[in-house]
Amino acid sequence: MPGILDAKASGARRFEGKVAVITGAGQGIGAATARRLAQEGASVVIGDMVEESSQRVCDELRDFGAEAAVCLGELSRWENAERLMAFAQEQFGQIDVLANVAGGTIWFQSYQYYTPDQIQAEIDKSFWTAMWCCRAVLPYMIEQKSGSIVNVATHAVTGAFRVPYAAAKAGQIGLTTSLSREVAGLGIRVNCMAPSGTLAEDRVTPRNYGITAMPPELPPEELDLQETYRQQTRLSEIPMGRRGEADEQAAAIAFLASHDASYITGQVLAVGGGQPYPF
Repeated sequence: MPGILDAKASGARRFEGKVAVITGAGQGIGAATARRLAQEGASVVIGDMVEESSQRVCDELRDFGAEAAVCLGELSRWENAERLMAFAQEQFGQIDVLANVAGGTIWFQSYQYYTPDQIQAEIDKSFWTAMWCCRAVLPYMIEQKSGSIVNVATHAVTGAFRVPYAAAKAGQIGLTTSLSREVAGLGIRVNCMAPSGTLAEDRVTPRNYGITAMPPELPPEELDLQETYRQQTRLSEIPMGRRGEADEQAAAIAFLASHDASYITGQVLAVGGGQPYPF
């Protein structure tokens, strides 16, 4: 049994006896969150749509000695979100943490070049997954009178070339701030982590996995504009001048999900510097 899943973890066991459902846990920030919470004692349910990457993470957690299970499904559909929470409850008897990490931008281009199918795909992936999963987990958390939900937004809500994705993630901020007020008296906290650009070195599947919408041919001037933005703007907006690492984002999610944040709800934590939204 390996002695460590997350080298940045301090050794705390904040999730001993807790059950965490983590969406998008097959790779990237989701997988890093699964490792962090498992190392801190959580039983983890991996909610994802790709069997290969999900099972890889599940096996890693089990080899460490943690309890873990996989529930596959496209979580932008209500019935799959509902099935995920029912599966977690059946497997482990409770749901203490929901981390809505599934999502991520698919295309990078000026808004006028997005097709209706592309826009729909971006919204489905980065908004409806969190919306449905929040709704699906509430009956369980309300019944047990406790729970912590952490949604994942993005600094891209104030950026360019990703308007549908930015709108979807801004929707998650609204989901967080509004829902947190409704359920605070029921013992449930809802917060949001907003990462800057993050490296995902364990990526198994591409961002457009399972998506049939095709982008239009882009003119040379559009490609030049994109490249200028990438080189001159994106990193300059991050005070540390580098992209984040997945385990750095997972550490913030773990904090918000843990009892260390027991008096924090309805907040958006920017990880990477700066404010993720202009209000």
